[in-house]
Amino acid sequence: MSKINYKSVEEIELIRESSLLVSKTLGEVAKVIAPGVTTLELNTLAETFIRDNGGVPAFLNYNGFPYSLCISLNDQVVHGFPGKHALVEGDIVSVDCGVVLNKYYGDSAYTFAIGEVDETTQKLMQVTKECLVKGIEKAVVGMRIGDIGYAVQEHAEKHGFGVVKELVGHGVGLRLHEKPEVPNYGKRGAGIKLEEGMVIAIEPMINAGRAGVKFWNDGWTVSTIDKKPSAHYEHTVAVRKGQADILSTFSYIDKVLEEKNKI
Repeated sequence: MSKINYKSVEEIELIRESSLLVSKTLGEVAKVIAPGVTTLELNTLAETFIRDNGGVPAFLNYNGFPYSLCISLNDQVVHGFPGKHALVEGDIVSVDCGVVLNKYYGDSAYTFAIGEVDETTQKLMQVTKECLVKGIEKAVVGMRIGDIGYAVQEHAEKHGFGVVKELVGHGVGLRLHEKPEVPNYGKRGAGIKLEEGMVIAIEPMINAGRAGVKFWNDGWTVSTIDKKPSAHYEHTVAVRKGQADILSTFSYIDKVLEEKNKI
């Protein structure tokens, strides 16, 4: 078992820079995501923006993954392939992005609603985002990995939603996926103790229906077993004393969506 790579203050700042480029890229996606846009167009836009800003798409060719974004529609949980599929009103779209900048990785994901979505799906998205917040609240020195998972699971299940167990969050640094694994379920007080210098990606993947998932023959795409929608939000976070330090941000997305809602 590989060990946890603890990060220096300087390294955390480099991961913050990478994570901010991810955040800005998702902000660019937010500007154009709409009915009629293909998911492949979003992928091209993101790759261009990342490279124009001195980064490299972290997902492209990672273990053979052929795109720069993971774009997962509706009942797809994660790792969906961009394609010629045009988005339609009522879709939800999880966009997961990673970059390498100055040798360090950043990773974040956001689920977008395309136009108006039904009430259950709206609630799913809201609760999943709240799960992320609750998980991050536990990412402080002295807590344990199980505390993060418990906080996410308890909130999701309280609202009648299913927590995906086959896929987990992870450490981030000089590699995209480092130790420790960060499940979205767990027992309070269980698991590895959180310490200063740990940088982790917390990423609730929550299903509207059953928790079960199926893995596609493409080797990547994961979808819900009951074909109900799934939502996914992710931040890269540094463990600190008292309060977690969120290295990525949804502020660029929020600003774009606020402007769109005014129109």
